[in-house]
Amino acid sequence: MKPVVYLETSVVSYVAGRPSRDLVVAGRQEVTRDWWQRRRARYALRISALVLQEIGRGDRAVAREREEAVAGVPVLEITPEAQRLAADLVKGKAVPAQAAEDALHIALACVHGADYLLTWNFRHINNAETKRTLAAAIQAAGYECPMICSPEELMGG
Repeated sequence: MKPVVYLETSVVSYVAGRPSRDLVVAGRQEVTRDWWQRRRARYALRISALVLQEIGRGDRAVAREREEAVAGVPVLEITPEAQRLAADLVKGKAVPAQAAEDALHIALACVHGADYLLTWNFRHINNAETKRTLAAAIQAAGYECPMICSPEELMGG
């Protein structure tokens, strides 16, 4: 059985779309596309209805590319349990209130038992200063925290 990877929106956005002029973003796009080509088959990928909503925003042509990239990837339901856990993460200040959608991504990965949460969101999700707080809040709610990492960290040896 393959490990389950929840793809947060930033990863999908870097798989498809126009190359960035920003060197950091362009590098992340390259790493993500490399992971997508070489490593994704090793995992059972998942997205959520929230990811679909977020990748549908913006330029219609680019949104269509993002949607095509994840066509066929199973979509996780936004359950009441996930909504409760997201609210608890915000209430407990593990995730700031203005990042409620980020809390929901984390909660969806937890509630649906993902092994990994793949993201380029270093502000509220894959943040070294907050991962311990997140993990403690998630465990206190009775869930296991997935390994939160970037595509670069999940490239393997």
